[in-house]
Amino acid sequence: MDMFLSLRADKQQHIINAALNAFGKNGYKKASVADIAEEAGIAKGMINYYFGSKKNLYLYLANLCFRTMAKEIEQQFDASVTDFFDKMKMSVNIKVSVIKGHAGILSFLASAYTEKDSEVMSEIGVFLAEGMKFRERMLYSSVDQFKFNDDVDPELIDKFLFWAADGFTNSLKNGMNVEKIEAMVKDLFDFMDLMKKYLYKKEYL
Repeated sequence: MDMFLSLRADKQQHIINAALNAFGKNGYKKASVADIAEEAGIAKGMINYYFGSKKNLYLYLANLCFRTMAKEIEQQFDASVTDFFDKMKMSVNIKVSVIKGHAGILSFLASAYTEKDSEVMSEIGVFLAEGMKFRERMLYSSVDQFKFNDDVDPELIDKFLFWAADGFTNSLKNGMNVEKIEAMVKDLFDFMDLMKKYLYKKEYL
């Protein structure tokens, strides 16, 4: 990794983007080191020289993507927001801003969430578990749960919205563009507003 990290930043990013695209499109097993090297404009052997193995490259990218998301959320998250749905929307907006700035992250993460190859599945499971803990910490700190109707479980609503977000991500991973992202975010937010209308006590609408 030291040799890779000693490269110019633009050279590093070129290799990273090529690898994100390959793994995002094909998954771990079918992604070709040769294709990654060709897109990055380097010799195939340089991938092993920089990373040691295809697995090391994949796990480096997984760590990079999750860290990038977490860093942006921590930096941009407004702790003064306490409404459940407003927090949800803020989190989505931050993630979308990261995706717009790093196009390959979307397809890679969408693929990683469903990765079943035994060579990397356990490590990816660790990243996903850490991501869920981070998400719960950010979302449930200082949430105004009293706004919900008494028979509503906010954690159940969170699970439902998480499943919706999964579908949102999977819909975007093939043929993503800014217009499509913005249209789907609008639909997601409209759905949240509809849920709020029926799940909140009237005095908080």
